[in-house]
Amino acid sequence: MLDDFALWLQGLADRFARWVRLRVPVRAEGRRFLIVQIDGLSAEVLRRALETRRAPALGRLMASGRLRWRDLSVGLPSSTPAFQAALMYGVHPDIPGFHFYDKRERADRYFPRAGVADLVEERLARGRQGIMEDGACYGCIFTGGAAESLWTFARLLRPTRAGAAMLRVPLSGVLLTWVIVKCLILTVGELSRALLRLVADPLRFGRRRMRWLLFKIGLSIWTRQLFTLAASAELYRGAPAVYVNYLEYDVFAHTFGPHHPLAYRAVRRVDHSIAQLASIVRRLPEYRYDLYVLSDHGQAPTRFFARVSGGVSLQATVLATLAGSAATAGTPAPRSNGADRSALGPPRAPRGVFQRFLTYLERDFRVKIRERGEHVVHGTVHVVVAGPNAFVYFTDVVTPLMAEEIERRYPGAAGELSRHPGIGFVLARSAEGPVCWWKGRQVSLGLGSRGGPFDQRADREVVLNGLRELMAMPGAGDLVLYGTGAPGVDVSFIDERGAHAGPAPAELHTFILHPPTVTLPQAPLTHPVQLYPHFLAYRDGGPR
Repeated sequence: MLDDFALWLQGLADRFARWVRLRVPVRAEGRRFLIVQIDGLSAEVLRRALETRRAPALGRLMASGRLRWRDLSVGLPSSTPAFQAALMYGVHPDIPGFHFYDKRERADRYFPRAGVADLVEERLARGRQGIMEDGACYGCIFTGGAAESLWTFARLLRPTRAGAAMLRVPLSGVLLTWVIVKCLILTVGELSRALLRLVADPLRFGRRRMRWLLFKIGLSIWTRQLFTLAASAELYRGAPAVYVNYLEYDVFAHTFGPHHPLAYRAVRRVDHSIAQLASIVRRLPEYRYDLYVLSDHGQAPTRFFARVSGGVSLQATVLATLAGSAATAGTPAPRSNGADRSALGPPRAPRGVFQRFLTYLERDFRVKIRERGEHVVHGTVHVVVAGPNAFVYFTDVVTPLMAEEIERRYPGAAGELSRHPGIGFVLARSAEGPVCWWKGRQVSLGLGSRGGPFDQRADREVVLNGLRELMAMPGAGDLVLYGTGAPGVDVSFIDERGAHAGPAPAELHTFILHPPTVTLPQAPLTHPVQLYPHFLAYRDGGPR
């Protein structure tokens, strides 16, 4: 009710701001676009939210004909960095996961760490145009060339005029004051409810719950409202491209599960923000904004690997299996070189406000959010856990190790790992293409092949193409393990109730809502790279 009232008041403020604002020169030709990304929202969850009226604004936009639904498969890995790299730069990137190891440079790549996203984007942008040039980007991994950004991983240590449009639009002080007042009211409401829960059950309200409450207030209230205000200011300014990524649902789905009531509540809050932005777009016909709503991946319900393995970590399972196989073959087992470490925490605290905040999340909210950044080095074996996916690197060689050589060194190890109740399947490379072990036996992933974990999938070829592209990435492990398809319920190798990066239907299949006046590529959208030419065409006036 409070959000409905706030949205109505914000509409009045929007109309008044538009009446008195200082207009920038309007181009006679050309259209602009606004992309709203709902991070982590699958097509399945959005359909259910629409059916149960938990996304009323999106329902009205589609019912009125302002938006149309189009299915979208996001490719593998089903993760935000890979999706945004393909969409913004039109490439099949070498980004096998949110966390991986670069054997060529002997460097650990974990996106929240300082400089990682910046380095990756600098390489993506070489010789290519980003779709966000001269625009603004909020809450993303990459900027796409945007001139202005806020809370974007690639600019955490060097933000560029973040939110400057809020200072250029007349009455921005009034609007900012209104947003602050609204956030304060919502914060007081959350704290009041927390106080009531504390009085009702003081034993359950511990330090972790308090930290999670503060995080919820920071993300669900303050960050979302400031993102919406900043994007609104860019729309009034007439920025040629605006991209805002709402993170709230993704975090709640990871923590509680993609179908948990708290996750659906997050969808409704994001829906309110979309209603506000859609209203502004409608009031600015002279700017000819096209509104798109999309998602970068979905999430699948998961169990934690340790609950399946009796408390043994995936890293320990992999190392024990390799050691046992090597002993059977008479091959020297991986030996420690003194560099053994379990990097369960971040490196030294970096500088920069937003980076310190992410480091705080990585270190202190691991139980509540995700135990990201986890890797173990044992001699020449490097194990990286990234979610429902994990990578095993043999670092004595710089190039990817072929399946034949892995089998020679560790006979039967890949098949043995694929039999584990917490592992769905195992991948490796060969001269003929990817090799897959499933339930202890080797199956082909070649064109027209049969047998294996995906035989009953209607989207089998989409999945197999994605796996082939994944194993073609130099950064993917010599062995790639997935908890997707494990017996019973999918497994994540970190402690989370919702996960993504794998080929489960809920992870792979999302949506893009677009205006009926634009034409997306006619072919089925099986990878976000197909959308790059569509959005790049806005630099020349808009897609035809």
